[in-house]
Amino acid sequence: MQKKGESLGAFAFFVYLCPRRVKWLRDIMKKRLLFFLLIFSPLWALAQTVSQGEEIINSADYIWGQGYAETVKEADKEALANLMSKISVQVESDFVIDEREVNTAAGNDAQSTVSSVVRTYSQGTLKNTRSYVVSEGPPTAYVIRYIKRSELEKIFKDREENVLSYVYSARSAEKTGRIDAALRYYYWASCLLKSLQNPSQVKFSEDGIKYPLTMWIPEQIRTILSQIKVEVTKVEGQEISLLFTYKDKPVTSLDFHYWDGMNYSNIFSAKDGIMQVEMRPGAPTNKFNIQYEYEFKSQMRQDPELEQVMNIFNTVNYKEATVTVNSGNKSEQKQAQVVLQTAVSDMAVATHAVQVAKPKSFLKNVEQVVNAIKQKNYESVKDLFTDDGYEMFDKLVHYGNASLIGNPNLQFYQLGDRTICRSVPMKFAFKNNKRSFVEDVTFTFNKDEKIESVAFGLDKTARDDIFQRDTPWSEDVRMQLATFLENYKTAFALKRLDYIKSIFDDDAIIIVGHVTKHANKKGENQQYINNEMVKYTRLDKNTYLKNLERSFGSNEFINIRFTDNDIKKMGKGADTFGILIHQDYYSSSYGDTGYLFLMVDLNDMDAPVIKVRTWQPNRDSKWNGNFERDDPYYGLIYGGNFD
Repeated sequence: MQKKGESLGAFAFFVYLCPRRVKWLRDIMKKRLLFFLLIFSPLWALAQTVSQGEEIINSADYIWGQGYAETVKEADKEALANLMSKISVQVESDFVIDEREVNTAAGNDAQSTVSSVVRTYSQGTLKNTRSYVVSEGPPTAYVIRYIKRSELEKIFKDREENVLSYVYSARSAEKTGRIDAALRYYYWASCLLKSLQNPSQVKFSEDGIKYPLTMWIPEQIRTILSQIKVEVTKVEGQEISLLFTYKDKPVTSLDFHYWDGMNYSNIFSAKDGIMQVEMRPGAPTNKFNIQYEYEFKSQMRQDPELEQVMNIFNTVNYKEATVTVNSGNKSEQKQAQVVLQTAVSDMAVATHAVQVAKPKSFLKNVEQVVNAIKQKNYESVKDLFTDDGYEMFDKLVHYGNASLIGNPNLQFYQLGDRTICRSVPMKFAFKNNKRSFVEDVTFTFNKDEKIESVAFGLDKTARDDIFQRDTPWSEDVRMQLATFLENYKTAFALKRLDYIKSIFDDDAIIIVGHVTKHANKKGENQQYINNEMVKYTRLDKNTYLKNLERSFGSNEFINIRFTDNDIKKMGKGADTFGILIHQDYYSSSYGDTGYLFLMVDLNDMDAPVIKVRTWQPNRDSKWNGNFERDDPYYGLIYGGNFD
């Protein structure tokens, strides 16, 4: 029998005699090892995965749900639904639901309301849940979705933060006369408030006093509605000119419906206190009803969770939202007309700007244009415009059924070798849309005294932010900023894709969406964009323009309203500005409201260039949450995020 040592010795002698066999032997061993790993590694990995999954399931520290489906995505969705069901059971005893507020007509009942409310928390909101993929399949994917019990409270805390954000936005809007926004945000806050665990414990602090929101918000809505005053300034046939004031000042913006003799109208939007309505033939003009809008259901689509909550609870009806308007006698109308005319005159005023004496030729030309609009004889003034200017004018008068409001008080201002005429108030109505607007139209003359541009002016709040703010900006810069913003918003209304293309830098940062978690604002722009904690859609210029082109083609109208500017000069020595502005966007198929930030280079007066464009629907405390709540940049993306 051969001994072990002899065997090893023989093997060594064999290797010694055949060195070429060494490589062959090593190759064989590698292949066998690889075969072993291919066979047993998946089993080992699966065992490890199952073990970790069991650890989550068996731990008392977690609430978990599981899902099985053909794909990981579908399994994760099922796991989330399973998790939400378990969360409902977990928190049901902590919820305080007023059964009288539950919308039973929509199939809800008090018993199932907690489950319905918990389901309103979307996957995007549940930032502190995690997914664990046990198996990717095929044939079956298996996913566990889980959350630490200690983090469960954060889910509801985030929504409470959203409620308070709406309240602060409402407060800010009320101060600037944006009554539509104030009512909208207060009402939305009250809706979300009902979906919290204990609504009565949520309070708003002001001047050292804490107010329970369940009682305080409805009181604010009623107070605002009761302090809106509407007066008739003129009745001409079936057309009625109206003046809306809040605390004796023309409202910056207000949405309403009116009874036209047969039905309530679609939404009419008063601007700077002004609007005009038309009654049906034969309907009385001396007395009619108006309903102020406060729900803004169509705009809830930008916040799906809010929309879902709205379907669970009953709509709150405020009787103060419906008022009866009496036309009054001629003397009363005349008094109201004085206030209206002051509002019309204010549209033309730019305090810190180079005003020029009314040149007879310019004044005559604008008066001719006004008469052409009245008579709807637009071709008669074609020779007063440049080719591009008339194309814009033609689009503008056909933008809607254009009509004039009040008597324009024209003012002329210098901007380089151009002269800007401010402004002619006009109303625009559409056959198939759901809104009617008021816009004050500005005209820009070139050095040859031809009208080269027409634009929709900013409202009073936005104008004052530019022209009356105490800053070291020159008069030209102020006018340039206002003109840029007016041209920008008008380009969307008139669907001027070529103009929009010309003002965006080829490498512009264009972000559509909103922030869900705090992003690292240190470093270069690309670091910000790639941060996985940011939920966003970043578009290159071409994609952004293609999306706009589709939007332009599918909408009868688009209207943008700017309010609450906050403008900062960025850097030294150059005219580059960061413009943070509140934007209300309306189209025939969609509406939203949010915060727009533009970083624009205005060094070349004839060629403004947008370097950064971002948009987000709401303030998010995870963005610049260290700022005070009344700071305009609290919770928002702005230029500092791109340093």
